[in-house]
Amino acid sequence: MSRIHLNKLASLVGKTVEVVGFVEVIRDQGSIKFLRLRDRYGSVQAVVLKNHVEAFALVDKLTTESVVKITGLVKDAPPVKEKIEIEVDSIEILSLSAPELPIPVSSEKGGGESDVSLRFDWRWLDLRLPAKQQLFPVWTELEQGFRDYLLKEEFLQLYSPAIMNAPSESGAEVFEVKYFEGSAYLAQSPQFYKQMAMAAGLERVFMVGPVFRAELSFTTRHMTEFTGWDFEMSYINSHEDVMLMEEKALLSGLTNVHTNVLPDLVLPKTPFPRLSFADAKALLKKAGVPSEKPFDFSPNEERELGKLVKSEHHSEFFFVIDYPIEGRAFYHMRHADNPHLTKGFDLFYKGLEVTTGAQREHRIDVLEAQAKEKGLSLSSIADYLNFFRYGCPPHGGVGIGPGRIIAQILDLPSVKEATFLPRDVKRIRP
Repeated sequence: MSRIHLNKLASLVGKTVEVVGFVEVIRDQGSIKFLRLRDRYGSVQAVVLKNHVEAFALVDKLTTESVVKITGLVKDAPPVKEKIEIEVDSIEILSLSAPELPIPVSSEKGGGESDVSLRFDWRWLDLRLPAKQQLFPVWTELEQGFRDYLLKEEFLQLYSPAIMNAPSESGAEVFEVKYFEGSAYLAQSPQFYKQMAMAAGLERVFMVGPVFRAELSFTTRHMTEFTGWDFEMSYINSHEDVMLMEEKALLSGLTNVHTNVLPDLVLPKTPFPRLSFADAKALLKKAGVPSEKPFDFSPNEERELGKLVKSEHHSEFFFVIDYPIEGRAFYHMRHADNPHLTKGFDLFYKGLEVTTGAQREHRIDVLEAQAKEKGLSLSSIADYLNFFRYGCPPHGGVGIGPGRIIAQILDLPSVKEATFLPRDVKRIRP
């Protein structure tokens, strides 16, 4: 007999099956005992009758969250939420849990009400909660659809290093690490290496990997390490080509989620609305939302802008384009007819920025001038600049924060809740 997943039992009424899982609830009513068993796929009630002497006695040794193997007969049980139950023939204890749990795990005992910091201390127990079981199926389906679309569009997957000899972005939010007799830096993004791939003639690449940010941020949207999705593409006409590629790849991922995990997920229509940075700021001003950052958006502005765009355009996704140069990296290409504006953009979802992208500057003389303008030492980015000295196609790309997308899909209060093991200023364990 082989193990049956709990979500497959409804079609096996009248048959004897073998199931495994965690014991979520134990109820002793004297002449009859009830267990609620949970696996990754669902849960089921198991009934232990007195005439099954060994199994009946074994229940007294069980503790909640113990792992067991149960053999028994699947029967109709209309009063139970699954409409079926298992009449137990035998129980085998595979792993006995300590009797006192550090956090509640059963959904019947309000497991989600524990302090969030305490739950992260015991993350492997926290993730057993049925409410958390959708998290990684959503991650998996979203990434699978995203990846499938890019592969169909002839992108290649690359794997860039996390250890770099120079910061990959401007600014001081970088982890410096000891590297033998010298120093190195943890990558803030694979940006430079994506562009090197364009200079290598690979034309279309994507990457999935860790991103490190030494930000002293204590917000619901920031972590010191997170998973990033990146892609870069050559021979584009403008940043519009990049935005079109991203929205189609994301729609492919969201469609997978809708089909396989969350049938109630509303799929967005493409193309997503586009607003210029200036128009977005004007829209916020008209709505009475104060501007805290002249060249970017505050979290409050993002939330309010999401509401305004949804009301006007009926879309939870939208791009903001034409950012001023003060708010963008030195390698963002600028508009020829208005060099104060970049061909950079951000994608927002439900009032949260989830992507930054741009057409990149591929002309070495212009790139060097823009780096100097930003106060960068050319010698400190010499390796990067060399990518453009011997011919490089026009190109652009994006850096995506999938954890933020997942958090918004599931309406989670923090991106940390969408992460397997979050890392922030105060947390580097477990």
